[in-house]
Amino acid sequence: MARPHKIRKISNPPKMKGFKPYGMPMCKVEPVILKFEEYESIRLVNYDRFSQEQAAEQMDVSRPTFTRIYNKALKQIAKSFVEGKAIEIEGGNYLLEKEWYRCKKCYKLIEGMENHLKCKDCTVYGENELIKLNN
Repeated sequence: MARPHKIRKISNPPKMKGFKPYGMPMCKVEPVILKFEEYESIRLVNYDRFSQEQAAEQMDVSRPTFTRIYNKALKQIAKSFVEGKAIEIEGGNYLLEKEWYRCKKCYKLIEGMENHLKCKDCTVYGENELIKLNN
């Protein structure tokens, strides 16, 4: 029987829900799923310039586990680029360090419980709903 997966810690969720290839209609684009922990691995190593060991500590996983997550993310991104597929960022086995909400209208990320009632960028349009990000 396989060991259960350890929950991966995510400090900053992605600002977007995904990407699509430029110049292709969405109805003809098949998505590739990039899990939240795979996105986080790319962010930590390629954007924040952490070593894989530092990134593994940040995500609270072993270094070999981090390497597997990171390599899977690179493979998914490469598949998307080569085959012209969209990337959807969703799902996975993760825990957000803080509470995050996404505006249903503009999709902006809002951090913290004190800001969860409405999006400041959408107040011109009246009340709006926020979606709590969780797994």
